[in-house]
Amino acid sequence: MSGRKNVKILLSMALGAAALALSGCPITGGGSDTVGGTVTGLIGSGLVLQLNGGDSLSFSSSATFAFGTKLDKGAAYSVTVMTQPSNPTQTCTVRNGSGAINSASISNVIVSCTQTGQFAYVANRVSNSISGFAIDQANGQLVPLSGSPFASSGTTPTALTVDPNKQFLYVANSGSNNVSVYSIDAATGALTPVGLPIAAGTGPGAVTVDPTDHYLYVANLTSNDVSAFAISSGNLTPIVDSPFAAGAEPASLAIDPNDNFLYVTNFNDNTVSVFLIDLASGTLSPISGSPFGTGAGPVSIAIDPTDAFAFVANNSAQTIASYALNATTGALTPSGSPLSAGTNAEAVAVDPTGSYVFAANAQGANQVATFIITPASGALTVSSTTAAGSLPIAATIDPSGQFLYAVNFNSNDVSAYTLSATGALTPVAGSPFAVGGQPHAIAID
Repeated sequence: MSGRKNVKILLSMALGAAALALSGCPITGGGSDTVGGTVTGLIGSGLVLQLNGGDSLSFSSSATFAFGTKLDKGAAYSVTVMTQPSNPTQTCTVRNGSGAINSASISNVIVSCTQTGQFAYVANRVSNSISGFAIDQANGQLVPLSGSPFASSGTTPTALTVDPNKQFLYVANSGSNNVSVYSIDAATGALTPVGLPIAAGTGPGAVTVDPTDHYLYVANLTSNDVSAFAISSGNLTPIVDSPFAAGAEPASLAIDPNDNFLYVTNFNDNTVSVFLIDLASGTLSPISGSPFGTGAGPVSIAIDPTDAFAFVANNSAQTIASYALNATTGALTPSGSPLSAGTNAEAVAVDPTGSYVFAANAQGANQVATFIITPASGALTVSSTTAAGSLPIAATIDPSGQFLYAVNFNSNDVSAYTLSATGALTPVAGSPFAVGGQPHAIAID
C-alpha cells in the first residue's frame, strides 16, 4: 500500500521540529527514494525515530518528516521508535512503518503519540452548548472547566472530534448544517471559536479527522453524502468534488488506523460504504464491492487498532456484527453471525489493545456491555454488563485505555468508568456527571 499512496513532502509547510530534524540529517545513500511521513499528538520531548536501525530523527513537536538516507528501488525499510517521549511521558506508535520501496518515495508513515486524556467535551443538542471537563488522570473523574458550558456557534451540536494534535475541536451542527471550529487552550481546556462555522451538507451528524491531521470528514444524514475538508491551522477548505455520495442516512464514520479507508454506516439502507482516501488530496473513491451489507439500522462503527476487524452496532436489528477487514483493499467480510445485543444498541468502541468491544445500550436498556474479541476471527463473546444512565447513546475510551465514558441522552449526564485489564467496568466516584440538554456525543483530547 505504501507505494500506492504518495504525499509529496513540502518542507516549506513542515513544522519547526521537522526542519531541525531534517537539517541534522544529510542526504546519504546511493538510492533515489526517501522514507517519511507524519508525527501527530507529540507534546513532550525526546522522541527519536530510526530507519533500518541506523539513520535517526529527533522531534520535540508534531511534524512531517523524511529521513536523510536514500534507498534503492526494491529496498526494504523499517521505521521504529528508538526513544519514546518524556516530559510528559507519551507512547508513540508507528503505522505503515515497514515494507519495500516500490515505485516512489515513501511518505505515508504515521507516528501517533498518546497519553491519558486531559480534557473531555460533550455536545448538547437542546442546550446548544458544549460541556468541557478536565479529566482527573488519577481516577477518571470529570471536573467542569472554567467557562463551561461553552456556547455553540452553530445550532443543535450533534457530533464532535478533537484533532490528533489536540489543538482544535470540530463540532457538526445538525440544525444549522455546518461545522464549528474551536481552538483548545492547552493549559486550561477552554474553547475559543475559530472564524465562522463552515457549511456542510444537510443534517451533519458525524465527524472525524484522519490520523495525519490533514483532512476532516462529515457525514450528512439528510443529504446522504460526506463532506470533505482540508485542514490548515484549524481552518477548513472544501475539497474538490466534495460532497461525496454515500448511502441513505449516513450515521457514523471511522477511518482505519493506517489512514487508507473511510467507513460510513448508512442507517436507512443497512450498509457500510467504504471509500479509499487519496492522501494527496483528501478525495474519496468507493472501493470495489462497496457498499457492504449490515443488519437493520447500522448506527455506529469501530475498527480495532490492529486493522483486522470492524464492528457495527445495528440499532434496529438489535445486534452487534463483526467483520474481517482486509487492510489492503478495505473490504469487509462478515465474521460469523451477528451477536444479539438484547436491545437497541447505540454505539460501539474498541479499547486500545484490541481486546474488547464496548457497546452502549446493549444486552439491556441503559447498560454498557463488554464483549471479548476472539483474536483469530473477531467473533464477540459477552463478558459483562454495567449500569449506565438513561439511554447511553455514545461511548468513548481515553487514549491510554484507563477510562470509558458513556453519554446518557435522556438523563443529561455522562457515566464514567475505570477499565480493568479484564474489560470489566467500575463506576468512577461521583459518576454520573451532569451535562447539558440531550447530550449526543463525547470527544477526548
